Amino acid sequence: MEYNVHPLANGIRLLHVPSASAISHACIIINSGSRDEEEQQMGLAHFIEHLVFKRTEKRNTNQILTRLENVGADLNAYTTKEYTCIHASFLNPYLDRTLELFNDIVFHSIFPEDEMEKEKGVILDEITSYQDQPEEAINDDFEDMLFAGHPMGRNILGTPETVTALTQKDIHQFIKANYKTTEIVVAVFGNYSFNKLIKVGSKHFEAVPANYSDKKRIAPIANPMQSLTVKKQIMQAHCMLGTQSYSLHHPYKAGLLLLNNMLGGTGMSSILNLQLREKYGIAYTIETNYSPLSDTGIFALYFGTDKEKIEKATNLIFKEFKKFRENPLTEIQLQKAKNKFIGQIALGEENRMGLIIAMAKSLIDYNRIDDLETVFNKIRAVSTADMANIANEILDEQKLSSLIFYPAED
Repeated sequence: MEYNVHPLANGIRLLHVPSASAISHACIIINSGSRDEEEQQMGLAHFIEHLVFKRTEKRNTNQILTRLENVGADLNAYTTKEYTCIHASFLNPYLDRTLELFNDIVFHSIFPEDEMEKEKGVILDEITSYQDQPEEAINDDFEDMLFAGHPMGRNILGTPETVTALTQKDIHQFIKANYKTTEIVVAVFGNYSFNKLIKVGSKHFEAVPANYSDKKRIAPIANPMQSLTVKKQIMQAHCMLGTQSYSLHHPYKAGLLLLNNMLGGTGMSSILNLQLREKYGIAYTIETNYSPLSDTGIFALYFGTDKEKIEKATNLIFKEFKKFRENPLTEIQLQKAKNKFIGQIALGEENRMGLIIAMAKSLIDYNRIDDLETVFNKIRAVSTADMANIANEILDEQKLSSLIFYPAED
């Protein structure tokens, strides 16, 4: 896919992907997330993401929220362990309006005390809501197990205690330490010339003061396998298995993405879905997920089932894992898996917002953006020997931690 990159003098990069559509998609990605918080500041990155919509030097909350909605556009944001992202979809004539608003909320928010207190209440409700959804809560608790004692394991939302204690000083110190202009990308997918994007992007971001602060991240260490069962007032058991895995830069990343897709990826024909749901009917939801991060990764499996069926479900899962470890895939099996995965990636390109966000992240992570054919070639290059090695490293049940939310007795 065609794209162009223009670095501004302050280090912010402008990314443009041309399109013939009447609808544009834009995002500003900041390489800063919950793993960059101090322990007593848990939830701070997410708190800031909420607060940038509340008041700036020239706009109140209503003016921020209606600035794009008044022209039919959509504005939203999210925070992960490593990124903060603000994004918008809009009709092509409103590029200037969108990028001006991005600049205003990211670099000119004032974080007033009254808005901070109101938003703390909103986030406390959000935390409570997640706790009421065991399929969500177990994922956060499981990552805390995998990365015990490391910022990567902390809940993105924080805790009621840490969120309540956050201050304006915390916010300003965090932004100064982590919003490095060299790690910010403003990306636009739209029907504009590259020169126009440079003109509009420079207008709104060239004057942002350069921030070359020395942000330091400590890589997590591998923790020993753990197994934990927690009783909760729930009707169904919720279970997770997994381990720390390969980073974004590991040579086996493509292979594990492929293996993950075979086991429990998108679609109804994944191996574990066919076994546990279709053949035995013992799990409505079973899925695997591999999340490669800058210096580590997470491979995790989730399923929900009746408490009486946990053992059978787990045995079936481990049986499939053992097949991958002890019986290498044939070339025909591997080729079928590659064809399926490549097709899914190609179809995913239709999600234009997801595409531009992924490209902006790639620019931060690798300082490059691979075209589809390069991505496909990396998948095609995965060998049966690679898959066997990955299976023996990742799917070893002796190395997999587990967490079960178990229905408490009445």
